[in-house]
Amino acid sequence: MADPRVRRVREQDVPALVGFAHELAAHERSADQCHLTVEQLRAALFGPSPALFGHVAEVGGEVVGMALWFLNFSTWRGVHGIYLEDLYVRPDRRGSGLGKALLAALARECVERGYARLEWAVLDWLEPTIAFYKSIGAVPQDEWTVFRLTDQALVDMSRVDG
Repeated sequence: MADPRVRRVREQDVPALVGFAHELAAHERSADQCHLTVEQLRAALFGPSPALFGHVAEVGGEVVGMALWFLNFSTWRGVHGIYLEDLYVRPDRRGSGLGKALLAALARECVERGYARLEWAVLDWLEPTIAFYKSIGAVPQDEWTVFRLTDQALVDMSRVDG
């Protein structure tokens, strides 16, 4: 593999990343739920107050993978952490160490900035992915259940007087 490297996302990478997000949604059997546009992702990453950040894996000058992330905060630790929203490497580049390199870049961000943790969610049926994460020392948080409000339930909750 020619000169693989991981670097911070640049504005010209955005169209490729949108394509990756749609490919990831299809892989996760949810293609109909992915509505991300180039304009949305550009604004999230490079707008006046970006709250989303990213790294890309590049081979021979071509972007072949991504890690999109944002900051979270641990009230128990008193410091930020990184929440990895999406990790994706093109299927023809998987198994080459690029996913691990992207995770290593995020781990370095955490260590260099004094962040307490790097965390993410994975679908429970993605067994090879789970095995990979365990192989690098990641520990599943089985005692936690993720909840989500979206669509009409989100609108309904916004109308509740508190």
